Amino acid sequence: MTFARLAAVLAVATAAAAPFHPAAGAASVSSAAKPFDANALVRLERVSDPRVAPNGRAVAYTLRTTDYDANKGMQAIWLHDLEAGTTRRLTAGKGSSHSPRWASDGSLYFLSTRSDSQQVWRLSLDGGGEAQAVTALPLDVGAFVLSPTGDRIAISVDSYPDLGADLAASKKRLDARAAQKNSGVLYDKLFVRHWDTWKNGTRAQLFGFALDEQGAATGNAQWLSNGIDGDVPSKPFGGDEEITYTPDGKSVIFGARIAGVSEAWSTNLDLFRVPSDGSAKPENLTADNPATDTGPVVSADGRWLAYRAMKRAGFEADRYAIIVREIGRDGQIGPAREVAPKWDRSADTLQFSPDGRKLYATADDLGQHRVFAIEVATGRAKALTGDGYVEGFALARDALIVAHNTLAGPTQLYKVKLSGSAPLQLTQHNAQTLDTLAFGDYEQFSFKGWNEETVYGHVVKPVGYVAGKKYPIAFIIHGGPQGSMGNHFHYRWNPQTYAGAGFAVVFIDFHGSTGYGQAFTDAISGHWGDRPLEDLQKGYAAALAKYDFLDEKRAAALGASYGGYMINWIAGNWSAPWKALVNHDGVFDNRAMAYSTEELWFDEWEHGGTQFEHPAAYEQFNPVNHVAKWRVPMLVVQGGLDFRVTLDQGISTFTALQRRGVPSQLLHFPDENHWVLKPQNSVQWHEAVTAWIKRWTAGE
Repeated sequence: MTFARLAAVLAVATAAAAPFHPAAGAASVSSAAKPFDANALVRLERVSDPRVAPNGRAVAYTLRTTDYDANKGMQAIWLHDLEAGTTRRLTAGKGSSHSPRWASDGSLYFLSTRSDSQQVWRLSLDGGGEAQAVTALPLDVGAFVLSPTGDRIAISVDSYPDLGADLAASKKRLDARAAQKNSGVLYDKLFVRHWDTWKNGTRAQLFGFALDEQGAATGNAQWLSNGIDGDVPSKPFGGDEEITYTPDGKSVIFGARIAGVSEAWSTNLDLFRVPSDGSAKPENLTADNPATDTGPVVSADGRWLAYRAMKRAGFEADRYAIIVREIGRDGQIGPAREVAPKWDRSADTLQFSPDGRKLYATADDLGQHRVFAIEVATGRAKALTGDGYVEGFALARDALIVAHNTLAGPTQLYKVKLSGSAPLQLTQHNAQTLDTLAFGDYEQFSFKGWNEETVYGHVVKPVGYVAGKKYPIAFIIHGGPQGSMGNHFHYRWNPQTYAGAGFAVVFIDFHGSTGYGQAFTDAISGHWGDRPLEDLQKGYAAALAKYDFLDEKRAAALGASYGGYMINWIAGNWSAPWKALVNHDGVFDNRAMAYSTEELWFDEWEHGGTQFEHPAAYEQFNPVNHVAKWRVPMLVVQGGLDFRVTLDQGISTFTALQRRGVPSQLLHFPDENHWVLKPQNSVQWHEAVTAWIKRWTAGE
């Protein structure tokens, strides 16, 4: 069967949704269906990045599959014909292919590793034929953007800024350094490492190329980010959404954080405009805003520049406001105007309507992640999708194509009419696999949390639920902390894997979470250990009172990142309910964290300044100060390449547990960062976590 039932979940009118949404295939699950687990999770096909053709007749997207034996994911480009309703694979053979982008002539450009280096390739869809190389650079291409006029391409490459546009020289230097017998690296400023990579002196730089009649890059590279001491796109997670051409193809607008000596504690990303031929150096368009400006898009008529902007410098989780500025005929850009100042949501992934009168954006919203249409003139915002999580979207004539998932199952593509009719499912990936799997039904609930404000949470029933029976509890605490754990099919912390293991799952969007207004998000800063803890305690009590199948005598709490911090915090401040704890990459000592993490702006905002200026703020909710009260068995998981919450935090947690005589285990992944990404590591992680909480919740 397919995900036809999800259409009702995706519909815009959601206020009257029935309790406990049935999981995918719940009504037809046979006794032979297997409970969903990590082995199934890592093997699911993953749909992402829909892109609609210029004629509106087809959508290209990326599909990730798993080569479990090779311990890696593989990507390919697929195409869905919106008129014929057919779906087919476009790329095959060696390497991975992803990031499909349509050219104005209807050909498809994409990134591929088929040549043993990641380069840009082009596929003409007229009459078939093989893909042709667009670039053959000596270095990997990280991202690219096509000019709307079809004659130019902008490409991001990690290279040495002092060598300018001579990419061959950058490759030669990299090879020479790799061949050196000595391994020491001398640093004189931060970052020395970022996310999971040590800095080597290169920067993601933006270069422009002309395209010949066959659509291939030709001539010498033009250095578009010349003079910018920063990465384009930004690291570690920026992509081509930070780069755009103007409709006439004459200019490129991109975002970058000027590094200098303050890169590790600055959130000041600015937008820059540069001639697309590199004939002048970039000009800063947002120098007056010391906070983040990013995600530029230009209306089809070239009249309006829109982008997302924060207002508070140093705060990475401030609300993204939507800003528009008029572009004059002389090229001058007018003053900034916020489009929807009363819309208390943080915008993401902007796109103009063809007439420039609306902007489409995604945003967290009450435990969901929806697409909104925002009128540029009035700021009126309307949700176009209902419950669930929109991973990406593209505009197709009178509809949106959305990559959408829920707790009921993984992402598929849907067509959502702008007129508001029921969505139409387009893809059927994983259908046969999902027919053999059993999932748990789920429900959202609410309660009065800190400050008597409404807080939301979710409960997922165990697979094979039987009325009248009680089940052990997996109480999951999300990271961020400015994030959300809601109606989302996640590939690392997926509640359905615990439901498949026989647990009832509870998770709370405590104060600090996103999608409930900026004041709700702001409430956690300076209050890591009290306000969110109060929400967790009240949410747990509310769940116990509402759902009689929750067995409070057999409960385990689990969390990662900030959630891991909270596991350490409750170990010394709320240990009574728990038979077992799981801490993944969690903070153990706020003081040490302040000097070992790489993105210093986060810790400094959350604690009101640096540790040496405000030591008391770092000690107020510091887990290390409560180790003497630790007693609950804990599994500690730590990535060796985690430079956000570093290895010493995990080892310190395990050392404290061992020294206290608390039953404990340490699972160390030397080849993983803040996340566990490799398929076989993911399965090992899930099996270890599940075995740990089963061990301690097996009975009285």
